Amino acid sequence: MQHTKHPMRYALSAAIALALAPALAAAQDAALAEPAAREEATTLDAVVVSGTAKFKGLRKRDTSFSISTATPEQIQETAPTSTADLLKIVPGVWAEASGGGTGANVFVRGMPSEGDAPFFTLQLDGSPIFPPPTLSFLENTTLFRIDDTIARVEGLRGGPSPIYSNGQPGVTVNFIQKKGEDTPEGLVRLTVGTDDLRRLDFYSGGPLGTDTGWYYSVGGFYRETDGVRQTGFPVEKGGQLSATLTRRWAEGEFNLYARHTDDKNTFYTAVPLVSRNDGKDISSFPGLDATTGTLVGEDFRRVTLPTGVGNQTMTRDLADGRGVDIDVFGGSLDWYVGNWTISDKFNYLKGDAPTYALFTGANPQTLSSYITDTYGAGVTGTGSFVNGGGTVDPNQQVLTAGFWVVDKEISSFTNDLRFSIDLTDNNALTFGVYYADYSSKDRWWLGNNMLLTAQDNARRVNLALSNGQVATRDGFVGTAFYNIRGDYDGQNTAFFIADEWTVNDRIRLDAGVRYERQEVDGTVWDPVTVDLDGNPNTLYDNSTSVSTTPRSIDQNDSDVSWTAGLNYTLNDSVSLFGRVNSGFTFPQFDNLRDGANNKTEIDQYELGLKAGGETYEMYLTAFYNDFTGLRYQAFDNNGNNVVIIGDSKARGLEFEGAWRPAGGFELAWNATWLRAKYGDFSTFDGNQVVRQPKFRARLTPSYYWSMPWGDLKVFTTYTHVGDRYSDPANGQVLPEYDTWDLGASAHVGENWEFTLAGRNVTDEIALTEGNARVLGNATSGGVFMGRPLEGTSYQVSAAYRW
Repeated sequence: MQHTKHPMRYALSAAIALALAPALAAAQDAALAEPAAREEATTLDAVVVSGTAKFKGLRKRDTSFSISTATPEQIQETAPTSTADLLKIVPGVWAEASGGGTGANVFVRGMPSEGDAPFFTLQLDGSPIFPPPTLSFLENTTLFRIDDTIARVEGLRGGPSPIYSNGQPGVTVNFIQKKGEDTPEGLVRLTVGTDDLRRLDFYSGGPLGTDTGWYYSVGGFYRETDGVRQTGFPVEKGGQLSATLTRRWAEGEFNLYARHTDDKNTFYTAVPLVSRNDGKDISSFPGLDATTGTLVGEDFRRVTLPTGVGNQTMTRDLADGRGVDIDVFGGSLDWYVGNWTISDKFNYLKGDAPTYALFTGANPQTLSSYITDTYGAGVTGTGSFVNGGGTVDPNQQVLTAGFWVVDKEISSFTNDLRFSIDLTDNNALTFGVYYADYSSKDRWWLGNNMLLTAQDNARRVNLALSNGQVATRDGFVGTAFYNIRGDYDGQNTAFFIADEWTVNDRIRLDAGVRYERQEVDGTVWDPVTVDLDGNPNTLYDNSTSVSTTPRSIDQNDSDVSWTAGLNYTLNDSVSLFGRVNSGFTFPQFDNLRDGANNKTEIDQYELGLKAGGETYEMYLTAFYNDFTGLRYQAFDNNGNNVVIIGDSKARGLEFEGAWRPAGGFELAWNATWLRAKYGDFSTFDGNQVVRQPKFRARLTPSYYWSMPWGDLKVFTTYTHVGDRYSDPANGQVLPEYDTWDLGASAHVGENWEFTLAGRNVTDEIALTEGNARVLGNATSGGVFMGRPLEGTSYQVSAAYRW
């Protein structure tokens, strides 16, 4: 497959050489010394705080649950394209990070959903950044950006998480911020890459004054890029600024943080693809490159749409995509008073998280066929480009795609207060209360279908029909098919108690129970369908959805979750654990709007092995989960809101670790084997749960050298993803794929750091999802709609630390 290469790709070697030159010169004058040992987050002695009752946390070897961790250096070497993309380092978690910088679908351990991320919670310093894991068109990773202010990340699957914080039964990923320390430190990082990536990061932290006990940190980034998929305009543009203020004393610590994020991210959805060999071979659709192309372009980047209220209109920009403009403020207190520990964490978020994106549906067909199929066998017509260029060839492949508009104004406040008492040297009792108050003001205009040429940077087409009817307005063949307004408020209050008991040097037990109550109220203005201008011959607005009729939502729910775990230490190198928990999820705003007011109950069972020594670390976890009351909701091609409720069961294995046999060689891996099927689920009983592969694995060999001038590490990552299905009917196969990434990192002298990363270097068409709005096989004539990963890209960064 041939692609047009961006000139930046040929400039990378020159950029590296120019960046290295001053650093190498400086290193020659510096005292030669062995570089400091890199912190390893995979060892059994690494301390984790997620899923633990007390602030001080536990060593990995002592935990009775599965948790993955990563240091800033490991994050940098992974070079994630988004927060969701970083989740590929966590076994048991499958993130579809093919939509751009935000808006990913995140799946956990076979727990079924139609998309978004209902079983994923993102925490900042132990507080959920937004308490509902998912609302329609909003999941937690959209609200968070990774930068050099992050000290480490922890990914907890299952375990005791249904007891603490917002009670997430799936996966909780906790991003822990850097705080000022006694020794001042700072960093400036410049990153450039293919597709005109330009990014600047900075960080500074240290003490405020001398022996005051006060510390500060401040950092952030600004970034612009045209993206691997060339739209003709910047697809990511914006930045973030954050700061912390910390007071430490002998008996505790008090911390405040603030973060402002204003970032725009173009969102990508499915494009036409060609399927052969029973769906096992995927190739590009003629005129649209699967790995670098997109329908999105300047022709309809900004459009004016009717609001459905009189003659009022609105203008939206696809460059804003699924961006955010939010403010986050929070803090924590950890205070040790005799045998007591008092811990409190709070977080407040407010801002806008809109979605302006092109959503595709039916497969392409020729213009002449489209006219006949849409307007009747006796109707003919001609097409012309909206923005000039003359008539459109009747054999031109065209499709309809909607300019969907979702405005969301969100806010939330959470507080987690805990009291722990050491009853004995080996037994600690913790009890606490969690409170969350959150809201979302939604304005939706789904639909707004345009007739587009099926090609890179598609163009709008106007139609002139032989019967005199007016089919299009500036290429729009329709207005909103689902126009809804909703104002929602929710409050959750939970009480929990947990006990941790170290029986002896080998056995550690823990157990906990949680009672939670949720109250939701709101107003929804349901839509009706009207002929917007009252003229039946203007076909494009004859079926316009308008939100007019208010109704109230008012529901209270309560439930109990519990957990029990055991960790057994065989010796200094090996330990075993077992865990059982029972959790739940309450219906959220969108579920209640659609009448799906049931709770989902989840029982999980886990058995695990942890082993490690000087040359290796290994973590193996077997899990089984049982679902009842599963909710599946999606809009089909006809604009119908499909809601199905059923059950499912899943079993699987998670395997991660690293092996260092000799010298600087290391082989790191993570793999997940999964069998997840529906039960009592409409006509889909026994089918494989959608979108999640039966097997996936990442294998990363690397080699590390200690040099007179510093150190050097080179690495490559091979990823295999197995077959999946796009829909619960298991009609559309998403074939297996293999990708290769590569990279290198170097430390030069005491201050300089360089990183090179290449993604999907073989330009593999790696399909992450099909047409989510079709139940069954969506292929016609060997063509279907799907969303692949982006193609080959490279980036290089140079950082100066002090």
